[in-house]
Amino acid sequence: MTRFAFTLEFDGGPFMGLQRQAHGPSVQQCVEEAAESILGKSVIMHAAGRTDAGVHALGMRAHLDSPKALSPFRFMEAMNARLKPAPIAVLDCEEVPDDWHARFSCIGRAYQYRIANRRAPLTLERGRAWQVVRPLDAAAMHRAAQALVGKHDFTTFRSTQCQSASPLKTLDAIAVRREGETVLIETSARSFLHHQVRSMVGCLALVGLGHWPEGRIAEALAARDRSALGHNAPPEGLYFVNAFYPK
Repeated sequence: MTRFAFTLEFDGGPFMGLQRQAHGPSVQQCVEEAAESILGKSVIMHAAGRTDAGVHALGMRAHLDSPKALSPFRFMEAMNARLKPAPIAVLDCEEVPDDWHARFSCIGRAYQYRIANRRAPLTLERGRAWQVVRPLDAAAMHRAAQALVGKHDFTTFRSTQCQSASPLKTLDAIAVRREGETVLIETSARSFLHHQVRSMVGCLALVGLGHWPEGRIAEALAARDRSALGHNAPPEGLYFVNAFYPK
């Protein structure tokens, strides 16, 4: 068996999420079916993280085991040919040791959230950014966000359906910046709770709109109560950017 590690880029709009779902198409299903048509055998894809319906990926790391002796380049080219017309692409591929695991070997994950801060309807970014028509104060959002950095109980920013054993997580970094009409929120941690990034972004947007004072973010965090959540940002602005592994 050959273990292939590869990087996926995908538009999450047509999918119910990355993981296989009984009630609709998933990225995992598309990738596994493409691989099976090449390898002639059922395979299981393992990914560095999970994404909800509508969430995108710029660099999702994944792996599967191949019973056929193929070069990584040939496997990548064959996968991309068979994935069409699904909006999924294999960006790179390499052979890795049998004990390397896309999820369990991962030591960090990075996400980006995109807010289109403009009044005109979205065209090119429709389904790929959250449109907020009123002006956002990105600097205030950034200052407020720093209260979230470090090890905390993130119950307030955790989905009620989250399956994590503990609400304790360590947020390594979060930054908010403006690029023209786009407000970008970039964050990284070893791992995240279900809906954590979207919940943090939703509350930061309330700060940016002036509905919340900057200190309200720290108060919401300290409450450790989902009822203290102000808003959950929609999935279409969220991107899985990268997964990090020991060198």
